[in-house]
Amino acid sequence: MAKKKENSFESSLSRLEEISEQLESGNVGLEEAMRLYEEGIALAQSCYSTLKSAELKVTVLKKQLEESIKQ
Repeated sequence: MAKKKENSFESSLSRLEEISEQLESGNVGLEEAMRLYEEGIALAQSCYSTLKSAELKVTVLKKQLEESIKQ
């Protein structure tokens, strides 16, 4: 299951890079640019949430390790 989340994060990040390149190229119309921007914002929020969750997990694991070393 962790593999699926990782792939989802990686594919979201890849798609976000594609969107960024499309928007930076200036070769899309206003309506398409707005659609891409909205998609990009949703992907960025999803990636941020995934990263915050991973950060929290690492913090908890680090604390557990430090506590086990003290004993």
